[in-house]
Amino acid sequence: MTSSHFTASPAPAVEFADAGKTYGTVKALSGLSVTLHPGETVALLGPNGAGKSTTLDLLLGLRNPDTGGSVRLFGTSPRQAVTDGRVGAMLQSGGLMDGVRVRELVALACDLHPRGYPTEHVLEEAGITEIADRMVGKLSGGQEQRVRFALATAGACDLIVLDEPTTGMDVSARRDFWSAMRAQAAQGRTVLFATHYLEEADEVADRVLVMHRGRLLADGSAADIKAMAGARRISFSLGTVPDGRLEAALRGLPGVSEIELAGSAVRVRSADADATVHALYQLGLWPRDLEVTGLGLEQAFLTLTQRAEQRSADDASGTSGTPGTPVHSSHRKATAK
Repeated sequence: MTSSHFTASPAPAVEFADAGKTYGTVKALSGLSVTLHPGETVALLGPNGAGKSTTLDLLLGLRNPDTGGSVRLFGTSPRQAVTDGRVGAMLQSGGLMDGVRVRELVALACDLHPRGYPTEHVLEEAGITEIADRMVGKLSGGQEQRVRFALATAGACDLIVLDEPTTGMDVSARRDFWSAMRAQAAQGRTVLFATHYLEEADEVADRVLVMHRGRLLADGSAADIKAMAGARRISFSLGTVPDGRLEAALRGLPGVSEIELAGSAVRVRSADADATVHALYQLGLWPRDLEVTGLGLEQAFLTLTQRAEQRSADDASGTSGTPGTPVHSSHRKATAK
């Protein structure tokens, strides 16, 4: 896709400054402050109710902060940025008209966009040329997602916002989709996507934002997030199925926070792998195929959110002194790729 219409901006692509949003007595978003730069591909992660949808609503100007703070896109308001055609959005549902053909719908989006691309080019980039003459109402879930992607990239946007973009896509379609997204980011566009597929965040994102109960819990690269979890995975085989006494001994090893048993195979999550392995041998065991690895992003995500849940429970019961604060990576991109 050509970038002849693309307008670089010295201003940050996205700026949340102490932004908050409430619904009745529920704080959906509380004091969110984060800045995204041109050329970054950023994953937004969090369990249900973490505030991801509210964050995207504020970002797209669908709602406004109501507890102070602000949201700015390229130095202006979200609604102005959308009106100017600087933002393309691919939401989970809606946005499609069943009674028209795919080509007609994409052509309409291209015509309405202030900096629209040629229809056939958009169809090709989205990988939907072969279904261009099909009625929208006859598409599969994965095909609908690709059409939504076409609508989000119908013009030269500077920011692309994606909400669970690959839901319903098969493996091949997901691979092609992220290849297209990498091409968008390579042109200096900012890509922000919310996903439940953590392997996508691990493979695709330059930066990962983890949210929990309306707050930013962690901010950094996928490697940073894994390191923040501060735990490692220890796998080995005992050659025999552990009895109750041995299982209790394994669960009592120093640093162990979780243990999985599958026959004679043992998988342990430990905050101090060296101490765990040393104590394992002190039990008189001789583990086979011993392997110590870092946590994957999914395990690190679960560890961080579980810790946050425990802190929230401690705060509620009065057993914790100071609530946990977000952890951030010190590295930030200041320029486009």
